[in-house]
Amino acid sequence: MTPKGLLIAFEGLDQSGKQTQAERLKAQLEARGRTAVLLDFPAYETRIGREIHDALHGEREYGPDVMQLLYVANRYEKKPQIEQMLAEGTVIICDRYLASSIAYGEAQGLDGVWLREIQRYLPPPDLTILLDIAPETAAGRKTANRDKYERDLALLSRVRESYRRQAEGDGWLRLDGERAKEVVAVDVFTAISLRLERP
Repeated sequence: MTPKGLLIAFEGLDQSGKQTQAERLKAQLEARGRTAVLLDFPAYETRIGREIHDALHGEREYGPDVMQLLYVANRYEKKPQIEQMLAEGTVIICDRYLASSIAYGEAQGLDGVWLREIQRYLPPPDLTILLDIAPETAAGRKTANRDKYERDLALLSRVRESYRRQAEGDGWLRLDGERAKEVVAVDVFTAISLRLERP
């Protein structure tokens, strides 16, 4: 019998440890015999992804609404692949997913209801894990080559507030990302293990 596929999304400010925890979780799942795949959003290898990259690095000028439409379209590009992998029983681990558009969009004055609505046909995550850190921590962990979002601490504070509001809903796990990565990893795997055991 094919095991149930799972979609796990890591969210949080840049430098919160999303990629580290995603890679650790993938390794732990594979050690247990599960097929696991990492997906990063934005997916810069697509045409839309390249457009996002150029905008983040000052080569294009788009308003916040256009940027979020690009981010969402970038996820829709991956929708067929995600659906197929879930049907095959794969555990998909996303570094950013639906909640990122809501958090960054709301922080720039966009309507959260609209941001949810335009993503309603994307596969929903089984669990979204917020790695919660302060904007100052994010800035301190990366001092060079920061994009325009990473340089704006006031914006990052609003992003964090949105994430925290979202994390009060069902299907979320909020973890203190200021702790040692080994400690965070234990909490992550404990939460995922409970979902793997469900029929």
